[in-house]
Amino acid sequence: MYKIPVTRVNFALLKKFNGYKPFLYNITTDACRVLKYPKSNPVFSFFHSLFAHHSNMNHSCPYNHDLIVDKLPADFVNTKFTKILPFPVGDYLFNSKWIVNDINRADVQVYGTLS
Repeated sequence: MYKIPVTRVNFALLKKFNGYKPFLYNITTDACRVLKYPKSNPVFSFFHSLFAHHSNMNHSCPYNHDLIVDKLPADFVNTKFTKILPFPVGDYLFNSKWIVNDINRADVQVYGTLS
């Protein structure tokens, strides 16, 4: 992203049903507020916990640098989605939009299969 700092994040979870369809979550939130007060949005906090220990997104705002997720183990994510929050098997899409000054600056899509 060439414009910083990130102020809002929208994330949606989609499941493949004859194409990817919304599944459970589509939330837009003030990223700085949630990172400072994680209990204010437990759904965002759950998804952030998936990669928080494997990224440099582990401090409070402002985020005025590159955001990196590195060496995220598939077993760790699988445990979160099967034991902590039991999801049905299938193909999923995690879509996130990173918003700066009310303009969508980045769209990140992560595809995965839970089997």
